[in-house]
Amino acid sequence: MVLGLFVTVFPSNTVVATDVPHHYGFIKSKKGALPSIDNEAFKGILKDNGAIFLGDTTKKEVYLTFDNGYENGYTIKVLDILKEKKIPAAFFVTGHYAKDQPELLKRMANEGHIVGNHSWGHPDMSQISNSRVEDELAKLKTQVLETTGQQEMRYMRPPQGIFSKRMLEVSKELGYTNVFWSIAYKDWDTKDQKGWKYAYDHVMNQLHPGAVILLHSVSKDNADALAQIIDDTLKQGYEFKSLDQLTTKNY
Repeated sequence: MVLGLFVTVFPSNTVVATDVPHHYGFIKSKKGALPSIDNEAFKGILKDNGAIFLGDTTKKEVYLTFDNGYENGYTIKVLDILKEKKIPAAFFVTGHYAKDQPELLKRMANEGHIVGNHSWGHPDMSQISNSRVEDELAKLKTQVLETTGQQEMRYMRPPQGIFSKRMLEVSKELGYTNVFWSIAYKDWDTKDQKGWKYAYDHVMNQLHPGAVILLHSVSKDNADALAQIIDDTLKQGYEFKSLDQLTTKNY
């Protein structure tokens, strides 16, 4: 059973489901080829709602993003590396993280990184009402504002990568751009860390123009590999940019 199904009935008797949940996924890049969502049913939904999958694929630019659901002791190292190498990033935080780690939140904002919305309680946002979607986003935004003074919050990432057409439409109306990704690997399991080289290889083997990189800050492997990932990405002629500089979207 799909809870809270919303449909629109058009005169032609065509029924369009707006609340069918989609689990984000993509065909990964190999040997520099672009990743693809061409075979995914949600491609048109992302495009219609201005969500981010890829930046400008004609330029060697990449966008570094982190998901921060809770702190596992590695974000200080991540921030130190970003500061040393002058690399911008976006951190998508939850309510738990925002309440539990105010000093790290302040540091993210003060050092010029984007603090994005990963919802207050990390629910499946395809299965909650419009009003609760708004509440989840508003509570997190308010907490970040009170902690950091950050007035604007324009980017969000759906928890678990689960979304629906309705959820994208509601969040877009609230002024958010949904940020998905084009480079990722299974890095969130803290009991299955395999060493910095494993993380490094999985990121570098997927590198491509216009890439949006997703890393989880709970991963020791990511923290240990980050400096080398940045150095070798720069050596290949890429530039790390802020999401605020992503003006061309590709799908």
